[in-house]
Amino acid sequence: MIKLHDKYFKPFISAKEIDTALERLAHEIHNDIGYEIPVFVGVLNGSFMVVSDFVKKYPSPCEVTFIKLASYEGVKSTEDIQRLIGLTQDLKGRTVVVLEDIIDTGNTLAEIHRIFKNEQVKALKIATLFYKPAAYKKDFKLHYVGIEIPNKFIVGFGLDYDGLGRNLPEVYQIKETQHMTNLVLFGPPGAGKGTQANFLKEKYNLIHISTGDVFRFNIKNETALGMLAKSYMDKGELVPDQVTIDMLNAEVEKNADANGFIFDGFPRTNAQADALDKLMDTKDSAISAMIALEVEDDILVKRLLERGKTSGRPDDANESVIRNRIKEYYKKTAVLKDYYSAQNKYFGVDGVGSIDEITERLSNVIDSL
Repeated sequence: MIKLHDKYFKPFISAKEIDTALERLAHEIHNDIGYEIPVFVGVLNGSFMVVSDFVKKYPSPCEVTFIKLASYEGVKSTEDIQRLIGLTQDLKGRTVVVLEDIIDTGNTLAEIHRIFKNEQVKALKIATLFYKPAAYKKDFKLHYVGIEIPNKFIVGFGLDYDGLGRNLPEVYQIKETQHMTNLVLFGPPGAGKGTQANFLKEKYNLIHISTGDVFRFNIKNETALGMLAKSYMDKGELVPDQVTIDMLNAEVEKNADANGFIFDGFPRTNAQADALDKLMDTKDSAISAMIALEVEDDILVKRLLERGKTSGRPDDANESVIRNRIKEYYKKTAVLKDYYSAQNKYFGVDGVGSIDEITERLSNVIDSL
């Protein structure tokens, strides 16, 4: 992740992928033009790196020149195109290939076609390293396209955000969600996880997503995912991770404007944690931390036996059952502790004390993220 001015950008296209695309473009263009000497025209400022790397790969003699057009303000392509630097050589009767770094709306192409129509060139071809088909508004033909990308702002390899980022050898994509706090909350039975989740969601204005509640909602309301999950459960089979992820995705989508999420009951395995990371990445976000309430076993047993006097739950009334539940918790979370520790995202919090004391400890961790 990088920060340029006030915005964050995540890795998107590697230097190797860019190099491969330029190699392919060079050979495609050469195959079309043959051994005629073309004039490659770079559109400044962004195309200087594209042109430089492209012509090194072009297998025959060629000429290179530049024009400069301005069409960006911040991260938006404007309708107002200005010709700032023009051509300095006679191109009449020549084959011209315009090398663009990126084509999105296509606003600059109208000016480019006007310029070269006046130059009476033999042929005008348009080549671009990056192309946003969802943003393209014009009818001009694009003869050569390196990499098609979604309609999101990118920087690197000549492309900038208010002057910064052109020098990066790879390309980064803007993170549209800048400041979400996403927590994976864990705690053994009796640690008070549910109580603390309620406090934290109110304090930080987060959405609490309990996997159990999500399953019950989908099954009760007979959603497509709920019926699919039930079909596995009725056969005594585990519900596939992808079904659970799809349910969580639906919950996240319902609350797209949230400040963040508390995930409760998921993930339980490395594969699930990896799937959750990928899900959050599609939302331009990430898991901020795994926070685990830590309480000694004997205290947990005492709490649960006390709770069992009023809860009516049989698994709160049998000490051996309680200890087995605690043992299972540690077995499952040990793997996840390693997973999030490797990302420097694991935080153990003392879960003994008053509710307010524990909330304060949790808040200190969250405030430090």
